[in-house]
Amino acid sequence: MAAIIRLAWQSLANRKATAILTLLTVAISVTLLLGVEKVRTQAKSSFANTISETDLIVGSRSGQVNLLLYSVFRIGNATNNIDWQSYQEISQHRSVKWAIPISLGDSHQGFRVIGTNGAYFKHYRYGQKQPLQLAQGEVFDSLFETVIGADVARKLDYKIGDEIIIAHGISDLSFNRHDNLPFKVVGILEPTGTPVDRSVHVSLEAIEAIHVGWESGARLGSTPGADVLAARQFEPKQITAVLLGLNSKMQTFALQREINNYPKEPLSAIMPGIALHELWGMMSVAEQALLVVSGFVVVAGLLGMLTSLLTSLNERRREMAILRAMGARPGHIFFLLTSEATLLTALGVVVGTSLLYLILLLTQPIIQSQFGLLIPITAPTNYELLLLLLVQLAGMLVGIIPAVRAYRHSLSDGMTIKV
Repeated sequence: MAAIIRLAWQSLANRKATAILTLLTVAISVTLLLGVEKVRTQAKSSFANTISETDLIVGSRSGQVNLLLYSVFRIGNATNNIDWQSYQEISQHRSVKWAIPISLGDSHQGFRVIGTNGAYFKHYRYGQKQPLQLAQGEVFDSLFETVIGADVARKLDYKIGDEIIIAHGISDLSFNRHDNLPFKVVGILEPTGTPVDRSVHVSLEAIEAIHVGWESGARLGSTPGADVLAARQFEPKQITAVLLGLNSKMQTFALQREINNYPKEPLSAIMPGIALHELWGMMSVAEQALLVVSGFVVVAGLLGMLTSLLTSLNERRREMAILRAMGARPGHIFFLLTSEATLLTALGVVVGTSLLYLILLLTQPIIQSQFGLLIPITAPTNYELLLLLLVQLAGMLVGIIPAVRAYRHSLSDGMTIKV
């Protein structure tokens, strides 16, 4: 068996160009198959790790997926806001242990600005119940101070003490900037691999202060300077959403029903886990489509290898006759061809897996920066190893077809090639 494998290797080496092209075809298909699987699983993991220990998310009446997306993942916008008095009543409910108010709507150079308070840094959890940690500086204390996420600091090269200008709305244009009210960076958060990294955090009072003189997204008059505004007392009128932690998980459904029937304004209370499950259900069709496409690419790669082996078979009938003359049996010819297919597939799997990890190594920072998706470079999972094993077995089965033909040729040709 070892001699046949060595002979198969030498045979492939004698046909380097064809063998390399076939190997690359298999490798690229394996890279795509594993890449789709990694992105699919890591996207789910990244979304699931964005928020932890939050029992309910409260926002204006809307679908639970939409509420989850804009309140946690900073995707999209709220249909309406929550009155501040409603927030106070809900946060003081006997079942509520802590409440994190969130105000959205402004931005800074493409990054969302989050208005909140000290409860955010104290109670917000991500991943495996991990708290937010400051890499540098401290939490904002004054009106025009900000704490920025790790990606904001890295991409815009901000340091403690730098000043930033917040813009009204999602687009950062000259006419909607609060350019007379700069914020001082007083803290930079540790990386979390969540949308927190791409957020600029300011106080709720600061959100109110910078919109003095603005109405419906337009500047209607002159805005007072920072010194004048700092001397005034501000209280939010409205917020976008509330994250709630409860005293007991048993109280979740009762409080959810109570908030959904809140008499003073239409509100929705959702459980993050259930909303995520619904989101995965909506994405399942796209997931399956990607897997089917990558599966077809693998099939195409294996068919390419089959075509290569079958095409070269007639040219190698003289080689087979010489092997027969040297004492090789038809069974040896059969195993030689299957060994070649097995070697090509195995090398394709190894090269394809290595290529994927190289691509991940080069693109990981870009993917995290642009899409907020952290794809860690880890060893293949059991499922990924199973996929690779299936590709290997499929390659071996594909090799049987030219092996059977070579076996029949060797029987009919004997030691004399018939052309």
